[in-house]
Amino acid sequence: MTNEFERAVVTCINRYFTKHRMKGFAYRLKQAHFNTQYVDIIVDSLDPSFYLAIECKSVKGKRLSFTSNFHRDKDNVHQIDNISGFLKYTGRRGFLAVEFRGNGLKNEAYLMPWEIVLAFFTSQASISIDEFRKCTPLERTSYGYHIVDFKPFPSD
Repeated sequence: MTNEFERAVVTCINRYFTKHRMKGFAYRLKQAHFNTQYVDIIVDSLDPSFYLAIECKSVKGKRLSFTSNFHRDKDNVHQIDNISGFLKYTGRRGFLAVEFRGNGLKNEAYLMPWEIVLAFFTSQASISIDEFRKCTPLERTSYGYHIVDFKPFPSD
């Protein structure tokens, strides 16, 4: 289920690059059982604002929980902390892509900047779908997800 969403996000971002005639490429990182994978998707571009790392979550319901939807590694480090370290080390801009399934209507998906995810992580146990609706929507079309307007923040 999550792998399907990851593929859909990669296709969506690459479609965005093609449509806007931008140089950039999104790709999924291969998962290996005993290797650490910090994020699901890497985006490379000559435009520094599109030098991205994206973690994907597909959840049932209307909330993303920091305990049940994320994991801790063998050293008991929370996934949010691992991703934050990866972003700091690489200089990539981080996003959390979340697909909300089973809400009675069609699935909804959004991209939330990592800075906002961190603010919620330090103050709440979860993030509601309403908070994600304030971020970049991934619109569902007959050919998959589509980004209408995607402006990642410029790199610091």
